[in-house]
Amino acid sequence: MSNFSPIGTRRSHAPALWMFLVAAPALVGCYQEPSRFDQVQQETRGKKATSREAVPGGDLNKFFPRKEDKADVIYTQEKIGMAQTELYIDGKAVAYLTIFDTVSNPDAAAEYKGASREIAGFPLRDVGEKGSAILVGGRFQVQVRSQDANFTKEDREAWLTKFDLANLADYARTR
Repeated sequence: MSNFSPIGTRRSHAPALWMFLVAAPALVGCYQEPSRFDQVQQETRGKKATSREAVPGGDLNKFFPRKEDKADVIYTQEKIGMAQTELYIDGKAVAYLTIFDTVSNPDAAAEYKGASREIAGFPLRDVGEKGSAILVGGRFQVQVRSQDANFTKEDREAWLTKFDLANLADYARTR
């Protein structure tokens, strides 16, 4: 049958409406709750564009702490300017470890000015109640965020020293 409709005749939209009514319930069933990664993506979208100078997230992986006796580091996310792992101790998720390139958000680096504490010579600050972070080489924010209530501020600060901070600082100087 042709799609041609002579002038003066009307075509019914009933078949299209019927198809929509049949398909709509199926589409509603496809909805999934956003993951914590999706939520972070939505929160950061539209705020500031990632700078063209931001390093690839995969380049940052080599600076994370390595697996230890009872601790394991699982790589969970990387994108331009950021990489993240999850820290497991005795098989239990206890913290997130993140390296963020502040070249896309200079305000993040500016928050370290006047810091009164340091770790390995790098300015240290608290990020909320569950986070501890340092600024390495004036560019890379290295953060440990507690996921488990028993993973203390002291634990976070101890894990900050386990990153390859000297080589990350060298990397910052070459960028």
